[in-house]
Amino acid sequence: MERAIGQSLKLLNQLAGSKTLERMGVSEKIEKLLYQGTKASVATAADALKRARPVLKMLTPARMQSSEGAPPKNDQFDLTLTDSQALVRDSMQKFARSRLRPSALEADEASEPPAGLLDEAHALGLSQLAVPEELGGAGESRSPITNVLVVEDLAHGDMALALAALAPVSVVHAIVDYGTAEQQGEYLPVFAGEEFYPAAIALLESRPLFDPHRLSTRATLQGGSYVLSGSKAMVPLAEDAELFLVFADFVGKPQAFLVEKGTPGLRVEPEPTMSLRGAKLGRLTLEQVRVPLKAKLGGDAGIDAERLIDLSRIAWSALAVGTCAAVLDYVKTYCNERSAFGEPITHRQSVAFMIANIAIELDGLRLMVYRAASRAEQGLSFRREAALARVQAADKAMEIATNGLQLLGGHGFTKEHPVELWYRQLRAIAIVEGALLV
Repeated sequence: MERAIGQSLKLLNQLAGSKTLERMGVSEKIEKLLYQGTKASVATAADALKRARPVLKMLTPARMQSSEGAPPKNDQFDLTLTDSQALVRDSMQKFARSRLRPSALEADEASEPPAGLLDEAHALGLSQLAVPEELGGAGESRSPITNVLVVEDLAHGDMALALAALAPVSVVHAIVDYGTAEQQGEYLPVFAGEEFYPAAIALLESRPLFDPHRLSTRATLQGGSYVLSGSKAMVPLAEDAELFLVFADFVGKPQAFLVEKGTPGLRVEPEPTMSLRGAKLGRLTLEQVRVPLKAKLGGDAGIDAERLIDLSRIAWSALAVGTCAAVLDYVKTYCNERSAFGEPITHRQSVAFMIANIAIELDGLRLMVYRAASRAEQGLSFRREAALARVQAADKAMEIATNGLQLLGGHGFTKEHPVELWYRQLRAIAIVEGALLV
């Protein structure tokens, strides 16, 4: 059954957006049939989830196949998408355009995603395709490049909702990469179920000049348990999450610990913020939170925290790319349709040059993000590239947002146009760490 579910999900993603099927006028019917078949298969497997979380006993951890370590196909710089990447992009763009963009302002005002929206995002197979087949998912390989494209496309709809939808997927990535067989068997199957399973990474701390390599949250070994103390800020889906991946300093190095909702000493509260409110951000306070030895991700071996932080920086830079692209698309249309003195304002050099500069900086940022993701996928060192993309995103994203607001004049100050929302969201790029991995 697990393989049937996986094949259905992969077939659905392959057929979604097929130009041939669109020309035949049957694409929607086929997508609906495939979705219903997949949903029925998953529903049968999900019956157990409603009673208790399944636990699979595994002898060795399941790791996703990837192209890490493989040499480039050729020595030419090539950004041509594969067929599967093109299909995935088409599906993500349709969802971002039809569901995320129309829901963005409502989510921002309510400080939470609209009811049912994250279930719809889950139905795209984001979590299922990140879980290996032997653990109930449909995943066969891990591609940071493809993941960057997904993040970018969803952020083009709305950054906050993209963060909320992808937060559990990031937890899955970390457990697949570093989890022990016991941890994978206990936690991953539930992510491949029919229902959206909220989970989040908690890395950021509320203090000046935060350095993810020097954490104030501490973990100590006491008897047969780890004891966590500290606080975490701006955690997506904090009030709803069933599982947190909490980063803490252990013996001088950052490590990650699996902390379940309701653990004694764990307090979760909403955190009002300037933006990203649609991700339902919250604060975690850990007061002598005691977790078993098996809660340390990776067991005795632990994790490569630097690699996870670098993957997170690539992900946040991809969020910036998607939102900046939304700004560019919107201001181009607005300025072409806005007339002054009998002609579109884009006929004025000051306006045209500002739009051109937005496009130039956006393309430069996108290429830096793609380069970092490409090196990560090939198994090459990518720490420098991730850091450069992060710095560029923090700088240029704010510049693009400011110029976009300026191009709308007084309209940029109102909620009648979405640029003010994107401006507030892009402010977060320079301050947020963690929460999202590619």
